[in-house]
Amino acid sequence: MQLPQIRINSQNARIGLDIQNAQLRLESQEADVQIQQPKADINIRTRPGRLTIDQSQAFADLGQFPVAESMRRSAAEGMQKAAQGSQRRRRQGDQLMKIEQGGDQIASIAKQNAPRQVRPFNIGFIPSHFSVKIDYEPAEVEINNVVNKPIIEARPNPVIHDYQAGAVDVYLEQKNWLDVDFPNLKFIGNQFEMMI
Repeated sequence: MQLPQIRINSQNARIGLDIQNAQLRLESQEADVQIQQPKADINIRTRPGRLTIDQSQAFADLGQFPVAESMRRSAAEGMQKAAQGSQRRRRQGDQLMKIEQGGDQIASIAKQNAPRQVRPFNIGFIPSHFSVKIDYEPAEVEINNVVNKPIIEARPNPVIHDYQAGAVDVYLEQKNWLDVDFPNLKFIGNQFEMMI
């Protein structure tokens, strides 16, 4: 027995795409920048160093004194020598008054008034150690620094851009179709008849 057969052949549609990519071109220009740097304000104050040298002790060791001190010492020494001279003359006068008692009073007085004995020579250090006093105050430097900020002027330049839009073209590359076949059936009138 032969059954009715249906044969179906089909073909799918196929779409084709024609794509044109978009193009973007960017051109960036450097910004215009101006920078000014004012100099810093610097104020320097200096107190000079102070060197003090005191040689008064060294000069005193040499027998040299300031005028006022020299006058005071000379006056004191003069008063002392005058007092010693008065005492010596009174003592020698008393000796001369006792001349009748015997003894060699005049020779004794002459010996007292004779020049002094020569002192022995000795090495001494004049002026004495550390008799010159040195004092130094170092200089003081005061620095005031005022920093001035830089002056910056910046002007950006626009970005140049060029854009070309892309495109997509869609087309039918292959049509679809459907073929249905009944090889052993025929449509006659308003019904199908099968060939046997």
